[in-house]
Amino acid sequence: MRIFDPHIHMTSRTTDDYERMAAAGVRAIVEPAFWLGQPRTSPASFTDYFDSLIGWEPFRAGQFGVRHHATIALNPKEANDPRCRPVLDLLPRYLDKDGVVAVGEIGYDSMTPEEDEAFAAQLALAVAHDLPALVHTPHRDKARGVERSLAVVAESGIEPGRVVLDHLNEVTVKLVRDTGCWLGFSIYPDTKMSPPRMVELLKAYGTERMLVNSAADWGRSDPLLTRATGEAMLAAGFTADDVDRVLWRNPVEFYGQSGRLDLTGVADADGAAGAVGGTFEGNSILRGGS
Repeated sequence: MRIFDPHIHMTSRTTDDYERMAAAGVRAIVEPAFWLGQPRTSPASFTDYFDSLIGWEPFRAGQFGVRHHATIALNPKEANDPRCRPVLDLLPRYLDKDGVVAVGEIGYDSMTPEEDEAFAAQLALAVAHDLPALVHTPHRDKARGVERSLAVVAESGIEPGRVVLDHLNEVTVKLVRDTGCWLGFSIYPDTKMSPPRMVELLKAYGTERMLVNSAADWGRSDPLLTRATGEAMLAAGFTADDVDRVLWRNPVEFYGQSGRLDLTGVADADGAAGAVGGTFEGNSILRGGS
């Protein structure tokens, strides 16, 4: 089983997670820029963070044969902080980088006027830089948030097929299914979606334009729940080809629209992980010993 996790926040995960993911068949990931839990206080902190997403994290992932790409954006929550708004002026510098495959996460947290402005501005950047867009749907009042997100996407002029609305569930999937947008589902231990619930949605709506991710971050989450979803699909009667489409070919197709997805040399599900070694800016992932 080869796995491409299209939404995972490895900055907040350990190197042990990379090792476990590689052993489970994860061969590629996309890490979206997001809120770190503690508010940032200046645009300079975003600069360092964005640099790590296109530098240190790809190095760390590559130590285990995992190919790392990123999406870059001012996230919805911090779009409300006036100290962070100048980040919008920094984005073009990063949206031209080779490892950046979309603008994201953008969208809504609390559906404020400030979020409206940042969302529309970043969709315009996606169009200008010929990139797909990863849209975060709010955790509260989700149905209204999805409807509002779809309206902003329609107003932006971006092709629906270049947009994924993420963190969907049984209620919101119906709102997105016939819009032409891609549908993203985050599999969590307790909230959002579970493997059995995801299987039922795949039975009802098929595998086309469906993206399954772990969205693992600094909260209670599990980077191996993509694998668990694939196993649940097989147990429910889906074919190995169905699983490959959902967990590999669909994210490749979506992010491949950026023209920057580089999977050359990535091992198949049975391939060996990368060898640990080398340094990045003088640092390695090795600790202790000789």
